Amino acid sequence: MWNPSPTAHSFPPSVLARRSEFRKRKLGLMPSAVRRLLDTCGEVFADGGAGIVPSSEDVDRIMSILDGIDASDVGLTPDMSYFRRGASRGTPVITYLPIRELEQFSMVIFCLPPSGVIPLHDHPGMTVFTKLLFGSMHIKSYDWVNVPQNLAELVNPLQRQSHATSAYFQSSTSLPPGLRLAKVKRDAIFTAPCRTSVLYPEDGGNLHCFRARTCCAVLDVLGPPYSSARGRDCTYYHDRPYAWFPGGALEGEISRRHLWVDVILLLDGEANLVADDDGGAYAWLEERNQPDDFFVVRAKYNGPRI
Repeated sequence: MWNPSPTAHSFPPSVLARRSEFRKRKLGLMPSAVRRLLDTCGEVFADGGAGIVPSSEDVDRIMSILDGIDASDVGLTPDMSYFRRGASRGTPVITYLPIRELEQFSMVIFCLPPSGVIPLHDHPGMTVFTKLLFGSMHIKSYDWVNVPQNLAELVNPLQRQSHATSAYFQSSTSLPPGLRLAKVKRDAIFTAPCRTSVLYPEDGGNLHCFRARTCCAVLDVLGPPYSSARGRDCTYYHDRPYAWFPGGALEGEISRRHLWVDVILLLDGEANLVADDDGGAYAWLEERNQPDDFFVVRAKYNGPRI
């Protein structure tokens, strides 16, 4: 008996969907991964602003797209000129490729030659997604330890402590301007392919530095982006070992450094992490100008059309 070929309605919906997607891709009608990322970021950051963190669902939406993006989606390969050290013996030049720069968010790529360094810097009030597209790099990041800059603010909580300890705080002075205590969030080597990382205004490693072990391409989404007009300047820092502290401002039976151990104990019970045998968990971050040997060159994004 003659059996007619099945009609379109004979196929399960899942098969029809896959066929439709294939036809759209073949005809160039499917939005690219970068296009989908742009559209999603536009939705997520539409009503955002400094200090406003996207919902966990929205964070997952952006991460799921970024996790699927690789260098081919943005038209980059390791043999491009961006990733060559050049003739200079100094720190390699970093190339900055802006994909989109909007008031609500920006999407940019940083191209680092081997040994390229992006020095320690902050992201004030921002949520930042970082995807390593290719290469291997060392990343070290910190979050601020929220303790008062002026130790005298802790006198009242210390009334429950011994009279001698309270007296030390009453006689102490503020930390030097531009110096704050931070806790190490991440100190590791990352090699592509790896998952997208996220930092937030108050945690997740809001201050970080990159050091390329090989040539690297890094895709960043920043919401909201840096803006001098809105008070979101990029600040650079020296990181000092916890054992280091500028001396001379406090004398007595205990040093200012040990006062800060007591501060951490009183505030969050983590003084054991700041003890001499585990000082690597914390560091002093000191504001600095942009390093003289840090050079960033802006170039046009020439990846696939969005």
